[in-house]
Amino acid sequence: MAFVTGGSRGIGRACAVALGDTGHRVAFCYSSDDVGAKETQGAIEATGADALAVCADIRDAAAVDRAFGEIEDALGPVGVLVNNAGTNHDGLVARMTDDQWQSVLDTNLTGAFHTIRRATPKMMRARWGRIVNVSSVGGGRGSPGQANYAAAKAGLLGLTRSIARELAPRNVTCNVVAPGPIVTSMTEGLSEEWQVKAQESVPLGRFGTPEEVGAVVSFLCSDLAGYVTGALVPVDGGLGMGH
Repeated sequence: MAFVTGGSRGIGRACAVALGDTGHRVAFCYSSDDVGAKETQGAIEATGADALAVCADIRDAAAVDRAFGEIEDALGPVGVLVNNAGTNHDGLVARMTDDQWQSVLDTNLTGAFHTIRRATPKMMRARWGRIVNVSSVGGGRGSPGQANYAAAKAGLLGLTRSIARELAPRNVTCNVVAPGPIVTSMTEGLSEEWQVKAQESVPLGRFGTPEEVGAVVSFLCSDLAGYVTGALVPVDGGLGMGH
């Protein structure tokens, strides 16, 4: 059974649908977008897979524990975990508030720690598991105005590789996917000038799609990826070469 965080839209939805399409029962959590969650659940079910939507705040360890309990009761133990939930509160570092810094770290990094900690005991007992953390090309390159976001996304790499080393003896893999500019509701809302400049910075000359990220995540969650762990896999059109 697969569990995707931040699954109500965009990359999270694409990951959830891709996992459903490959035969997994899929649960996902979301923070507030009830309409989007219903759309994701419908898209998963359209693949023929069982689906469950759970509203949960991954920053709260107790809420994560409750969500896992609900998921396990409905669909069974979590064998595949995709940490996609994320947020951003941009600002230049000289004016960044403590709340801006902490809220992004809590969601993008600590939230992943909470779900991994809750999922791994049963993966270890089963001697099989797949964990994929969704980072960003910005975690390696940095980005002006996003010190909090880049720090959290970079932190996912260290978390991932530590988990990969700890759990490899139990046949549990842990990898990072680092998307570049992806077509989402957020990027579509930005100015045309920004979109043109962003596309020009990508060697392939375009934005990626959530489905292209979902396909890579789905592979890393498969049996065929059993010899891949601790890896950083870019899905960025070549933007992060060398990072």
